[in-house]
Amino acid sequence: MSAQTAQEIRSAFTSFFGARGHAVLPSSSLIPRDPTVLFTVAGMVPFKPYFLGTEAAPHSRAVTVQKCVRAGGKHNDLDEIGRTRRHLTFFEMLGNFSFGDYFKTEAIGWAWEFATEGLGFDPDRLWVTVHHSDDEAAEIWRDAAGVSPDRIQPMGDDNYWRMADTGPCGPCSEIFFDKGPEFGPDGGPAHGGEERFLEFWNLVFMQFDQRPDGQVPLPKPSIDTGAGLERILTLLQGVESVFDIDEMAALVGEASAVTGVKLGAAEHSDVTLRILAEHARTMAFLISDGVFPSNEDRGYVLRRIMRRAIRRAYLLGVTEVVTPTLVDKVVDIMGRDYPDVVANRSFVREVAAREEEGFRATLAQGSQLLDDALDRLGPGEALSGDLAFLLHDTYGFPLEVTEETARERGVAVDRAGFDRHMQVQRSRAREDFDARHHTAADVSFYAALVADHGPTAFVGRDLDTAEAVVLAVTEDGIVLDRTPFYAEAGGQVGDTGTIASPTGRAAVADTTYAVAELHLHHVRAIEGQITVGQSVIAAIDADRRAAIRRNHTATHLLHWALRQTLGDHVKQQGSLVADDRLRFDFTHFEALTGEQIIDIERLANADILENPSTRHYETSMAEATEAGAIAFFGDKYGDRVRVLEAGPHSVELCGGTHVRALGDIGLVKITSEGSIGANIRRIEAVSGTRPIELLAEREETAAQAAARLGVPVEQLVAGVDKRMAEIKSLRAELAELRQAASSDQSGVLAQQAVEGVVVAAVEGVDRAQLRDLAIVTRDRPGVAAVVLGAAPDGGGAALVAAVSPDCGLNAGELIAAAAATIGGGGGRDAKLAIAGGRDASRLAEALEQARAAAGVAG
Repeated sequence: MSAQTAQEIRSAFTSFFGARGHAVLPSSSLIPRDPTVLFTVAGMVPFKPYFLGTEAAPHSRAVTVQKCVRAGGKHNDLDEIGRTRRHLTFFEMLGNFSFGDYFKTEAIGWAWEFATEGLGFDPDRLWVTVHHSDDEAAEIWRDAAGVSPDRIQPMGDDNYWRMADTGPCGPCSEIFFDKGPEFGPDGGPAHGGEERFLEFWNLVFMQFDQRPDGQVPLPKPSIDTGAGLERILTLLQGVESVFDIDEMAALVGEASAVTGVKLGAAEHSDVTLRILAEHARTMAFLISDGVFPSNEDRGYVLRRIMRRAIRRAYLLGVTEVVTPTLVDKVVDIMGRDYPDVVANRSFVREVAAREEEGFRATLAQGSQLLDDALDRLGPGEALSGDLAFLLHDTYGFPLEVTEETARERGVAVDRAGFDRHMQVQRSRAREDFDARHHTAADVSFYAALVADHGPTAFVGRDLDTAEAVVLAVTEDGIVLDRTPFYAEAGGQVGDTGTIASPTGRAAVADTTYAVAELHLHHVRAIEGQITVGQSVIAAIDADRRAAIRRNHTATHLLHWALRQTLGDHVKQQGSLVADDRLRFDFTHFEALTGEQIIDIERLANADILENPSTRHYETSMAEATEAGAIAFFGDKYGDRVRVLEAGPHSVELCGGTHVRALGDIGLVKITSEGSIGANIRRIEAVSGTRPIELLAEREETAAQAAARLGVPVEQLVAGVDKRMAEIKSLRAELAELRQAASSDQSGVLAQQAVEGVVVAAVEGVDRAQLRDLAIVTRDRPGVAAVVLGAAPDGGGAALVAAVSPDCGLNAGELIAAAAATIGGGGGRDAKLAIAGGRDASRLAEALEQARAAAGVAG
């Protein structure tokens, strides 16, 4: 019996290719190692270094069901989700891969076998396309797979795959399913109806290397195939929309239950239910993989996706948060095949709930902002494109919602102004996308070095100095066959030191990876010249390395202590391990308290004082996972990994360098804590002797402060308290004097009233005093309204309007135009309005406008 459900197809696909010698690998993270893409957008992305030859593949063939996200950059069709039958942001790609092993014959034969037997497709309803130059593939389809020649169609550039302008490329072959004459004219994929012939599997034959001067055959051709799970399910389950396949239909049903809106009630609410279902998968898996809603990069895309779903529910009138319940349903449905999302369920729910609660408050603010703006418009005025874009970009209001709300009030929206802002935003997005795709340097030279000589042998775990042979000298630096220099990775900075040969000596300023496993020493010549083939002595700065080791092991202890103190939701989001300090970024929703910081330091230092030995060893990824090792964000892991056991509590994957016993760290002291983005905190800390130096510096500061207060250091706090009490008393006296002065000045101002209205400029007051003076003057007999202006010492201009309850004037309206004149804005309160601006030179003009607004003569 052929597979029919999503779970059955995932299992059948991996089992089929696993039985044919493929390593069955779990889905890689949605956060790719490839810097040219925001997300993992296809099944081949995790294997790109193997296809490029920059890394050796640990398996000759592999099979995966890869979770993918396409949103942002050139894949930015978010507005189509929920409105069309096939667009998705999250999807799953079935793929089998050969890294220089089998080629077209096996790939074609197995694809046909699985499509017809594993999936049960009728062979007579399947069509195949090939590139017009690929006669070999056409022959294999015909002779080996048994496809009728009249259902094998040659195609053009759509059937030729390129990774980039240069690099691996080759023809591809696609399998199509004929849905039948009711969906369009016959003629196959090349000539028939697009809705009738649906492509569901693409086989890429990487057989050429595209160079600037032409193509050459690859020494080891490879295979990359991709089959869309959701598309296959629509065909097998006989439905037209991805929202009707088994798992998605269950999510749509949950969206209906959580909103109380039935599917089929109206088209706009059906779109909302589909958006909620689709975006629930995307947010659940992105958050689980370590993406957090923010205003930058991946976090910004996630925030847009989440807010789009939340906004749709809000506009349906749903008052309760919906995302945690939808996340639960995603986990219930897909957790069997993706255990990570099960393990992270509570964390994902909490992140989703916090984002939704915050955005619902923002939506309420945006609604109020729009209503206020519409209230202020005069007859025939349009709502500005600036405001429409602000509502769209900051408050999550689609233009059509703003236009509909405005239309109900008989107001048009400046669409051209809005479009100008959108064009600027799109241009920035394109520039960012282009920049990402030009960051990868030409590494073919270094890849060839690895192919010819193998990876750099890193001997720096045991040696500070080593003899080596120079393999290359380039503008970028020096490549050795072996080295004690650690290349920057996993947050740890690269080593510095010297490289010396019989003819020259160079200072190493940094060490990085030219390509995976190939160390590149960035050098500055000291004397003479170092040439290829020479034997050299490579020596690191041992004292600097020792400091780095202390900070790196301390980072692991702090990670454990953070999780102990704050909870298991703490996940590393980045780190810097240098010789002078360490920095650690982690997920958390609020600032750490002083008590929490003390607890974290206490836990870490308690383990250090016990001075247990560390254990840093290599093992398999499976054994490391079994031992409970935690992976660090941004590190690259293969089948063989290094595990650091830092004392009795911390067990984490790490390829860096570390102390041999925790006591070697000295002490750990957190020096700062703060926010670096939504839900992400950062601590900085020092170790070794630096905490002692820091203590001495702070003792000196305390001694100086005590001397200036005239008290012993032991009484510093009491001395500060005494001085603060004196200051408080003096301020109270000053306030009384100012109040008396204001009373006197208000009497003078009240005498200037014209028809009960005072409009005047005053000097020598700050903004708070100006406000108090306006209120006191307003409360004088015979005064109904007051507008005062001043140019405070801090710069700019200030306006205050205060009116009595029954005078018929509105304080906000009195200074609305005046506030714009001084280059600012302010409150619109009817009784007491305060405004500020940059241009004090126009204060007199602004006061004349306020006088005119009050209807009194100057």
